[in-house]
Amino acid sequence: MTTFTASLAAAAPAAVPARRRPLTVLQKLLIPAGAVLFDGLFWHRGAGLNLALYTVFVLGATLAGLPRHAPVWRSGYFRLLLAGTLLSAGGVVWYGSGAAQLACVISLTVLLGFVNQPHLKLVAYALLTAVGGAAQAVAGLLPYLRLPQDRASRWPRTRFYLRLLVLPLLILGVFHVLFLLANPRYSALVGAVLDQLGKWLAALWPNFSLPHLLFFLLGLVLTAGALVVVPFHFFQDQESRFGELVRRQRDRVASLGVRRPDFRTRDRGALDLRKEYLAALAVFGLVNGLLLVVNIIDVRWIWFGFVPAPGFDLTQFVHEGTYVLILSILVAMGIVLWFFRRNLNFYAPGLAALRWGATVWVGQNAVLAVSVGLRNYYYILHTGLAYKRIGVYGFLLLTFFGLITVLLKIWQRRSAFALVRLNSLAAYGLLLLLALGNWEIWIARYNLNPRFQTLDLGFLLEMPARVLPELAARQAVLDGMSRIIISPPGSYNETTATPAQARAAIQHRLAQWRRQYPRTAHWQSWTRAESAAFAHTPPPAPRRLRRGILRERGARRKP
Repeated sequence: MTTFTASLAAAAPAAVPARRRPLTVLQKLLIPAGAVLFDGLFWHRGAGLNLALYTVFVLGATLAGLPRHAPVWRSGYFRLLLAGTLLSAGGVVWYGSGAAQLACVISLTVLLGFVNQPHLKLVAYALLTAVGGAAQAVAGLLPYLRLPQDRASRWPRTRFYLRLLVLPLLILGVFHVLFLLANPRYSALVGAVLDQLGKWLAALWPNFSLPHLLFFLLGLVLTAGALVVVPFHFFQDQESRFGELVRRQRDRVASLGVRRPDFRTRDRGALDLRKEYLAALAVFGLVNGLLLVVNIIDVRWIWFGFVPAPGFDLTQFVHEGTYVLILSILVAMGIVLWFFRRNLNFYAPGLAALRWGATVWVGQNAVLAVSVGLRNYYYILHTGLAYKRIGVYGFLLLTFFGLITVLLKIWQRRSAFALVRLNSLAAYGLLLLLALGNWEIWIARYNLNPRFQTLDLGFLLEMPARVLPELAARQAVLDGMSRIIISPPGSYNETTATPAQARAAIQHRLAQWRRQYPRTAHWQSWTRAESAAFAHTPPPAPRRLRRGILRERGARRKP
């Protein structure tokens, strides 16, 4: 038994210790510096200037580590993402909106994906490549957290460097003492620096906590994953299988070289292709006729002179109708992609009729998209502007672009990969467009319009603080409102208020923010829009105005 165990132990391979990921000198300096920077910028701070600074740090470190002749410099996607990252970082500093923050994070992550694999073309694959490469980089850096096993062999080298630094340090100490004795200003400066360092070290331990340590480790992981490039080829290998154009697929039996009469396989393939052609022609013909009826109704009803009748449910008209029509457009695009996925693109006997039928269907779906946009427009015209209404128009822009790419697929035999590539770039462009817009201010200015009789003030009060100057400057509009909603968005119980109560709610929100902003505002989370809003926000209403509001409330309560 002992001999058998010994033979197994001898045959079994020895455990190979995990090897450290090799790092350059620049990376060894920048990774801990980035972790400290991340902790100092984001611990208990909102997103603002800190996100832009950390983004610039990662960009600078990444570009500094790239060789001059690296293939990524020739990638148009890399240059696009570099410009998009800088633009979105500027949007974060200027507006500080959620769209700008999302665009900045996504742009930086996708950029790192293209640095990892410069030949990628899909934005989604670049995003996944960045995440996969960062995971492998962090796993490769874990051995650095353990003490070295061969400390005895490293001691001579360490002793050499220590002996090399002893003489410069002694000379530095001698001159430091001389300057302390000779220059009182230098002595005072050194004393101030040491006092500040002592205060910082004294305050460091009381502020230490397990969440803070985990947050610092998170910054270390994110910085290491961003700065250490570990080649991750999985998604690049997947993408290399796809082409820009649809290729004709031959019968598998004939391609495998099986000796059978060729006319049977050809006839069977031609018969199956003819059946698919007839099915596609029937679908395009029938649905074109049905969609023509729907479009005629919408053009006559919505496009020209639409005025909601008294009691007309505009919310149901827009919400349910918009969602159903958008779903029908997506289904139509999916059906076109399905029929034109393979050899039907090369069916010469009926390809022209099929292409024109699909083109007419795409055109009718564009008309349907215009009807959706008009429904959304009428809702905005009669009830006001909101985030979802802006989102609908953004989605419609992508829909029109998608319909154009579907036409490219029909007439140029583009593949589904080409359509995904083009539409993902369009989606990224839309994200940048949303990041560079001051949407909350525009929503507040539009909704605070004298022509509206109903105002959702609770929705405006829940917006970021940079909207408050607009609310304060347009309080006179409240007097003409017949219905003012002050309940927060998503509340089950709708609460309404009089114009005086609405003004009081605005003044309360202003006073609360003016008290909180000086205490909670820090340079890390600074944004230009919020700082300008605080500078232009008027002080709270004087006591006379508040007394008048309370007197008006009491008069309204009396019978």
